Amino acid sequence: MAQVLIVDDDHQLRMSFERLLAAEGYDVRTASSGEAGIAAVREALPDVVVMDVRMPGILGLEAYAAMREIEPRLPVIIMTAFGTTDIAIEATKMGAYDYILKPFDIPETLRLIDKAVAAGRAMRARVAVGEEGAAAAAEAIVGRSPAMQELYKAIGRAAPTDATVLVRGESGTGKELVARALYQHSQRAGKPFLVINCVAIPESLLESELFGYEKGAFTGAAGRKVGKIEQADHGTVFLDEIGDMPLTIQAKLLRLLQERNVERLGGRQVIPVDVRIIAATNRDLEDAVRQGLFREDLYYRLKVVTLSLPPLRERPGDIPLLVRYFLDRFARDMGQPDPGASEAAVEFLRAQPWPGNVRELGNTVKKALIFNLGAPLGLDEVKKALDEPMRNGAVSGGDPEESVSLLIRRELASGRESLFEDLMDRFGQQVIREALTATGGNRSQAARLLGLSRPTLLAKIEKYGLRIESRVRQAD
Repeated sequence: MAQVLIVDDDHQLRMSFERLLAAEGYDVRTASSGEAGIAAVREALPDVVVMDVRMPGILGLEAYAAMREIEPRLPVIIMTAFGTTDIAIEATKMGAYDYILKPFDIPETLRLIDKAVAAGRAMRARVAVGEEGAAAAAEAIVGRSPAMQELYKAIGRAAPTDATVLVRGESGTGKELVARALYQHSQRAGKPFLVINCVAIPESLLESELFGYEKGAFTGAAGRKVGKIEQADHGTVFLDEIGDMPLTIQAKLLRLLQERNVERLGGRQVIPVDVRIIAATNRDLEDAVRQGLFREDLYYRLKVVTLSLPPLRERPGDIPLLVRYFLDRFARDMGQPDPGASEAAVEFLRAQPWPGNVRELGNTVKKALIFNLGAPLGLDEVKKALDEPMRNGAVSGGDPEESVSLLIRRELASGRESLFEDLMDRFGQQVIREALTATGGNRSQAARLLGLSRPTLLAKIEKYGLRIESRVRQAD
């Protein structure tokens, strides 16, 4: 359970936050002053701090600086009234995760807290490279195949340097884990590590998210906003799916890599920054360069060091190791003994093509474990978890991936605005509905099945207006 520390001298606000966040599944602690907040962080490190900047006693910036001394990677969200945003902006420049304005937009605040928890855990959760130490790590890159052994060596050589790294591989191969391993074994490990998914953020928002903006830069820009690049000064920024970054933003990223400075949107001030860039893509960047979709000069700036992750189908000998790793990890997460798996089940999993790679294998093992009630996983259980008929298109009479492609092509021909967001919502709604149906409406189990935190799942259920009654109230 994620723990949130609320620091504010307003008793009513603290109690409101405590009720709201407890209902979302958070463990909530409170403090009434900056001094008390610092003491609370020193006593037991929370996952995220939400702190006011105007309180009796020491100032908010002093309190933030003291918390940062205790744990530099602790995400701190600053609360402020509109008239004190300059202080919040200064805190963000110092490395605070973000700031929110009073009065709060509750769904947006919950999403921000959820993102901050995930960001903090990504920075602090150790990634083991290879099986050694995997049991003690939150996550691990597992495999003994020659290709994985070469990857481990490359991570060890590249991590201590400040070289820009391009991580390549199909979806689900573990590119973010490699980026985090590079960060955690680097000289910047005590500084911020921020993840930006270039596909998940709409193009209209990506530039301001990365580089920030000045007041009046566009409609709705009521004040200055510090971008993630500036916020991560002296740290590391991981740009996931960089092959989908728009050309206009590629030019600004090239400038960052060449000149080590940025300009906020709508501003003229040149701001020096010291960040290490790690980028990842599942696209053929060489082909994108030939088609004019990706800048050739940026391509060469990014590939100072290139690490390639092999797809799972090219290293089937690693699948038994991965199955054992996932069983141990997910059983510990669920507070139950590792049930193990039969030889027939493991051999069946080893024989699959795994188009979704390690991510798909992990999700299959997790699903089987959730519904297996502690018994060893047998052949029937893993087949059910894999949902073989649907996977092979037997139900629909065809290839499900091709059916999805046909749907997308039909929608692309419509020329409708906001098509990407509409399609993502359409598929997201269906995925969440199926997870809730599979778990009898149990939101906690559905969140584990989808690899989401419970607050994120609840926010999406609310967004999509889903109504599936739980048949297991006491477990939810």
